[in-house]
Amino acid sequence: MPISTVLLLASIGVLSLFCQWLAWRVRMPAILFLLAGGLAAGPFFGFLVPEAVFGELLFPVISLAVAIILFEGSLTLRLAEIRGHGKMVRNLIPVGSIVTCIIGTLSVRWLLDVSWPVALLFGAISIVTGPTVIAPLLRSVRPKSNLANILRWEGIIIDPVGALLAVLVFEGIVSWGQGNVFGHSLYIFGKTLMVGFLIGAVAGYLNGLALRKHLIPQYLHNAGTLTFMLGVYALSNEIAHESGLLTVTVMGIWMANMKQVPIDSILEFKESLSVLLISALFIILAARVEFSAIAELGWGLAVVLAILMLVARPLSIFLSAIGTKLNWREKLFLSWIAPRGIVAAAVSALFAFQLQKLGYESAGTLVPLVFMLIIATVTLQSLTARPVAKMLKVNEPAEYGFLLLGANPVARMIGMALKKSEVPVTLADTNWENVRQARMENLQTYFGNPVSEHASTHLDLTGIGNLLVISPYKHMNSLATYHFLDWFGKQSVFSLAEGDQDQKARHQTAEKIQMTRGLFGGVSYAKLASLASQDYTVRTTQLSDEFSYDDFLNKFQRQALVLFVFDSKGHVMPVMDMETLKPEKDWMLISLVPPQARKERRERDGQTDNGEDTSKSSDSEKAGNQGA
Repeated sequence: MPISTVLLLASIGVLSLFCQWLAWRVRMPAILFLLAGGLAAGPFFGFLVPEAVFGELLFPVISLAVAIILFEGSLTLRLAEIRGHGKMVRNLIPVGSIVTCIIGTLSVRWLLDVSWPVALLFGAISIVTGPTVIAPLLRSVRPKSNLANILRWEGIIIDPVGALLAVLVFEGIVSWGQGNVFGHSLYIFGKTLMVGFLIGAVAGYLNGLALRKHLIPQYLHNAGTLTFMLGVYALSNEIAHESGLLTVTVMGIWMANMKQVPIDSILEFKESLSVLLISALFIILAARVEFSAIAELGWGLAVVLAILMLVARPLSIFLSAIGTKLNWREKLFLSWIAPRGIVAAAVSALFAFQLQKLGYESAGTLVPLVFMLIIATVTLQSLTARPVAKMLKVNEPAEYGFLLLGANPVARMIGMALKKSEVPVTLADTNWENVRQARMENLQTYFGNPVSEHASTHLDLTGIGNLLVISPYKHMNSLATYHFLDWFGKQSVFSLAEGDQDQKARHQTAEKIQMTRGLFGGVSYAKLASLASQDYTVRTTQLSDEFSYDDFLNKFQRQALVLFVFDSKGHVMPVMDMETLKPEKDWMLISLVPPQARKERRERDGQTDNGEDTSKSSDSEKAGNQGA
């Protein structure tokens, strides 16, 4: 019985969703499971035959999807960021790209005997890593923060740069194939470049201007930009054959570098789009791959992959690291991490089809080559990166740090106390004034929504394994709690109790969120803010034989609020219930104490109100002085 087209289309959606869910569960890049799902549905079981399902619409649909991928990637290329993330990142973009492209081109040309144009195109495609494959790997491995930042920003920047290079190489090949003589080929290539850069720049400026001047309503920002981009892509292709991909890439780069253009919401829209469209695209692309085409490449394929991973990447890293402070262990770790991603898979399928139409027979090897490069790098490096990091001693210690949702005065006090105790801490807030004040206090911050797509690549969680919700924004609190419950686990997400008005609300908080409530003995944010307004301060206290926990409580007339405890091994734990808290004699407390105690101590020490803030000192010092 033949399977209906509707069922096949629905199956693609269900399979893509399952692959995304599986990637989330095992904390690996989704592209690996999408490609595996496509291979299983296509050449392995024969369930999905894209040509039969889509007919003549197959490659128009693929080309539009690739245009969306390139446009979204180019929106992340801010030229100022290339200069702002260290010498290693600045060197890796040109040096790493050139070295990888040259070695990839030569190895494919000599070992697999493909034509020079196809070999050059493969070399250009092989340089792209991308944040979609780097970010999950970094979360799993937890390398040192400097290494994590290098890999993260390399992926963010090389994604659009590599796409632009691949498109330029492709345009050159197409122009050469259409021209009968050298001069005509140069004319066609020049026309393609002129149309792509001119229309892309004009379209990017006009779309950015419309967003900046609020000529488009907020609810149409995403859909309007996407539709306009697709229209520009089609128009550019009509004017100059195959110039559309260059046009949308230039359009995205132009918008990314315009001032005061709100593109963050457009980038967030990509998260939903990737689940619906891009995930389905990779299943369709993988379903077209034939195992026989992979087998025909023989041992040459394995040698090419080994050269790219063991020669090209290390050479790129060691050349780029000249003049930096990276040691040999860090260089070796960076040399091993370079998984290929979405852009490589997408453009290889489309370019291979176009080149085959132009008569390049060896273009058929491009797709299995790139797909095997993706599978090999993602699989091997995801499985081995953590033990390699441990062996080289470049991994971070346990994730005992805290992400504080909120940079308000209460959160800043808590953040400063944790920082002074050498606990990694990051404050995230959508209120710029709060973030500005936190930065002035030298606290690490993130300005924006910590559950956004932007945060997934820009929020540095190195050493962070816990969430403290200390914010008055109820809607964001709930979203962040849901998000980080899946990320950190239920034992590492803590939030304040609801106020009386919140508890009486018609819509009660979901049970999953209620499990996290009760931080700091069940106080609400309003209560903490009230204590802060009454000049309560955060103090660190070292317990000892001379100064017990009962002494601490009595000293402050049992008005102190214990926030964190450090056990004898240095492990930090937020306090959920002071009634059952029984710290041992060598533990340390971080507490919120009333102002009177500070005043009494200053008077006793002979200090005025303008003297040093003694709340920074510990009560263990006081006990020691009394003993003396």
